[in-house]
Amino acid sequence: MNINKTINNLLPQMKKWRHHIHQNPEIAYEEKGTSDFIASKLNEFGIEVHRGFGGTGLIGVIYGKDNGTSNKSIGIRADMDALPMTEKTNLAYSSKNEGRMHACGHDGHTTMLMGAAKYLSETKNFYGKVYCIFQPAEEGGNAGAKSMINDGLFNKFKIDSVWGIHNWPGVPIGEAVVHKGFTMAGGDILVITIEGKGGHAAQPQFSNDPIVSAGLTIIGLQTLISRQLDPFEKAVLSLTKIEGGSAFNVIPDTVQIGGTLRSTNNFTREIMLSKIKNVVTNACAINNCKVNVEIRPGYPPTINDIKSAQLAAKIFQNTFGKNSINTEETPTMGSEDFSYMLQEKPGAYIWLGAGINSEKLHSAHYDFNDELLPIGAQYWSNLAETILAQ
Repeated sequence: MNINKTINNLLPQMKKWRHHIHQNPEIAYEEKGTSDFIASKLNEFGIEVHRGFGGTGLIGVIYGKDNGTSNKSIGIRADMDALPMTEKTNLAYSSKNEGRMHACGHDGHTTMLMGAAKYLSETKNFYGKVYCIFQPAEEGGNAGAKSMINDGLFNKFKIDSVWGIHNWPGVPIGEAVVHKGFTMAGGDILVITIEGKGGHAAQPQFSNDPIVSAGLTIIGLQTLISRQLDPFEKAVLSLTKIEGGSAFNVIPDTVQIGGTLRSTNNFTREIMLSKIKNVVTNACAINNCKVNVEIRPGYPPTINDIKSAQLAAKIFQNTFGKNSINTEETPTMGSEDFSYMLQEKPGAYIWLGAGINSEKLHSAHYDFNDELLPIGAQYWSNLAETILAQ
């Protein structure tokens, strides 16, 4: 594994940074302490810092050996928010914030970029500018990437391309997954509110039972993927919650069903949303119930620019060996708000192997694998130096 001595020597510092961030997790748009910590380190490295993008987001600007006079530039993004859950790792550096946990590795993503920033600011072995983008609020549909864009990320800075990493349990350490095109699905939240007429459980003939309508709705929706979706298309419809009723002998007035639709492209998404509304309306009409289907738009699909993905794979292979690209992993139906940045600029989002037996993401027992820190920092550094070569 070709990691240079300078970055290897940074590992003890990077571990300290990562453990500090892990111990002090903050959720979407509350990452003030995390943002302050990153800004203080970037200032120590002599890096120009711009704050206030997406609330707590910040950008560190590193100028190359030409003092940034070249028109070339790249943006490297790391997410920095935690999840609203309780940690159960019993680590010495486990969360001090009750109900807050870095269970997805954003503490590691942030640290890898900080390590690369320190190295690049010292070596300056490139021309133009490297923009280090520390983004809030990736988790939970909070769209920190979109918030940074809305606050002028690509208007205030001339960023030619954008690049991202996510650690990936189940893939061996030292390997990366780079998809050419579709990488991760888009996701929408569904809220289906069924309005009937309540009454006594012993006299259902005087009611319009929303419980029955909910049952018909659930069964009807479960046929959409298997019977009405083109077998060559991909989508996942999951109904994950149902709320209604307060007593065993009372038919309620309303029932609410919640879930998500995952889709791989906007064409399939629009077709499926239309079919969902049609199925729900007809299922509820059988029992004379009214219904409202609320669509809460989520992240769009994450689509890598093909040329950028090929370049990312080439740079990773040149750094870590010809067998370092894992071609076995298929895209996932999970979602990622880096998709908004890839809609604005070309670039690629890769998965960095976290170990075959690593705890899965979003587990209360998860901890980012520190072995990845120099791997990610080296990849970012080589990416910058390769793209921004003279």
